[in-house]
Amino acid sequence: MTREEKAKYIDDLTADLSANNVIYLTDTADLTVEVVNGLRRKAFNANVSMRVVKNTLLLKAMDRVESKDFAELKNVLSGPTSIMFSEVGNAPAKLIKDFRKKIDKPILKGAWIDESVYVGDNQLSFLSEIKSKEELIGEIITILQSPAKNVVSGLKGAGSKLSGILKTLEERA
Repeated sequence: MTREEKAKYIDDLTADLSANNVIYLTDTADLTVEVVNGLRRKAFNANVSMRVVKNTLLLKAMDRVESKDFAELKNVLSGPTSIMFSEVGNAPAKLIKDFRKKIDKPILKGAWIDESVYVGDNQLSFLSEIKSKEELIGEIITILQSPAKNVVSGLKGAGSKLSGILKTLEERA
């Protein structure tokens, strides 16, 4: 890789790191090309962008991003590293967890999700259960609609009871 290619690569990585709020670092060492390509296919289908990176170039890109603090993630950069970007916080974790049903890799080195840092493979289960922004908004809307539905159904029920009582009294008279 020439100096110009490295500079371009670092610039691209810096742009990706700046633009994304969900970043996963994984270890895909010892996986065959066929297996890695299968992982890439699954990542693509799950709207997760994945690529293998050189640690030294990733470190330089991390240093260039001023708006995010990657200090804790820099410590996990040893050995082969793949980086995953996503719009949804739990998508890469679910992808890794699903993929590991067949093979014991990739291993989660660390993740940066909306200003929070998670280090270690032991965080994978927790990260896969994090609710996405859309799921949380849906739950909040459901909770807010529930009391309104109760009031409306109560009014409908009370109105029909009242009309029934009036009808009965009218028939008696």
